[in-house]
Amino acid sequence: MLEEKLDADMREMVKEEINELDETIQGLEGKLKILLIPKDPNDDKNVIMEIRGAAGGDEAALFAGSLYRMYSRFAEVQGWRTEVIEASPTGLGGYKEIIFMINGNGAYSKLKFENGAHRVQRVPETESGGRIHTSTATVAVLPEAEEVEVEIHDKDIRVDTFASSGPGGQSVNTTMSAVRLTHIPTNTVVSCQDEKSQIKNKEKAMKVLRARVYDKIHREVQAEYDQNRKLAVGTGDRSERIRTYNFPQNRVTDHRIGLTIQKLDQIMEGKLDEVVDALIMEDQSSRLENADE
Repeated sequence: MLEEKLDADMREMVKEEINELDETIQGLEGKLKILLIPKDPNDDKNVIMEIRGAAGGDEAALFAGSLYRMYSRFAEVQGWRTEVIEASPTGLGGYKEIIFMINGNGAYSKLKFENGAHRVQRVPETESGGRIHTSTATVAVLPEAEEVEVEIHDKDIRVDTFASSGPGGQSVNTTMSAVRLTHIPTNTVVSCQDEKSQIKNKEKAMKVLRARVYDKIHREVQAEYDQNRKLAVGTGDRSERIRTYNFPQNRVTDHRIGLTIQKLDQIMEGKLDEVVDALIMEDQSSRLENADE
């Protein structure tokens, strides 16, 4: 009887161990599949982000400023460095447009899904009646392009210089330090007046110009793929409304993956990890499904 009980216990232990090993194998197989997904060649790059106030006038510009601060704080938590390239501030503390670079390993891999139109629902500080307004701002995320990746010839660039100006258009610099670059073949125009030095402004403008031209080429190639398939997180089209920030309900909703989080106050302080991680996981799942087809 004792031997039979020991045999039964042993068989039960073996079954449990087999079940545990099966679960471990399945987990390892899943991780292996993810590792075998072709990596985005831009994932490790620095990014150039462009945020513009869209529909909503002054409130849209204020929201653009809120998004800039959110991404700046997120970058700070990641140990990345932020550098403003060009900004058009408004008198109320917002931005009609702000272009900045985030330097850090893997910056593009975490921020590339931020492309699109961001919508805010909140009571503006200038609203005396307490009415909720809806405004939008657009975000563009471009991987920094190296010279070897996109060839831009000097003969294809028109360089214009002008005196830099501050909010409202008033001149803040009597020297011709501001620079405007036009890439004639693609009609891509970039201006920079953040630095007092014309040379430094030109260097910054070239970084943005190279990134925009690279992005244009990359999108044209990607367009063929997107005609047949679309990732669950969207195509990255900047006209696509991707997210709503509802301040009265402290709620943020990412419409591409149906994610709703009641932590808007924390997210605006740069705690974006929960949103970023969900988007990355959805992208990986979509790629795995496509690979199995």
